[in-house]
Amino acid sequence: MKQVLSRFGVAEDTTDHALELDAILQAWRRRVQKRELGQMAVQELGLPIDLPKLDVMIAIWAPSNEFETASEGETMVATIAARLGIDPSRASRLVTELISEGYAARAVSQQDARRTIVTLTEKGTAVVTAVRTIKFLILGSFLSDWTEDELATLTPLLNRLSLWQDELGSTAPARFRDEIAELRQGLSKYMD
Repeated sequence: MKQVLSRFGVAEDTTDHALELDAILQAWRRRVQKRELGQMAVQELGLPIDLPKLDVMIAIWAPSNEFETASEGETMVATIAARLGIDPSRASRLVTELISEGYAARAVSQQDARRTIVTLTEKGTAVVTAVRTIKFLILGSFLSDWTEDELATLTPLLNRLSLWQDELGSTAPARFRDEIAELRQGLSKYMD
């Protein structure tokens, strides 16, 4: 990889950092996909719900530090779908299940009586609060050994890293057009 990237003008030390960062992120992604912390919280609390339903409840509750759209005020099924990046029909099905299980309720919008909004019931709010409390107990305990300088460095850098795809967009930057064309040409003999 170092040789390939050096041909395209990427410095070797930058490549070393990129390779190390990619390995860390891939390991992190695998752990996050397992949803270890959420699974543990649901199990420890003895909750009869799965993680997709928990996600929907958190999207309804909409903590401002997790969802940019939380400032919208009222939450509709479409809002939940957008917050979670899921299909609106899936969000609707999960909301219907949560309503039947007593975690959520439908209500009439105070802003537009033609709209139906979704709110958490007292039971749903209690579940979200308990799960998030476990999450922050564990995360807070883990971070308690870190210095203020480490935390002050990590948080903004991690946030910056999390936004790199937003800056990039859904396609590779035009400045890599030639490099991508060369790679595509090299692959063409295998794709026929």
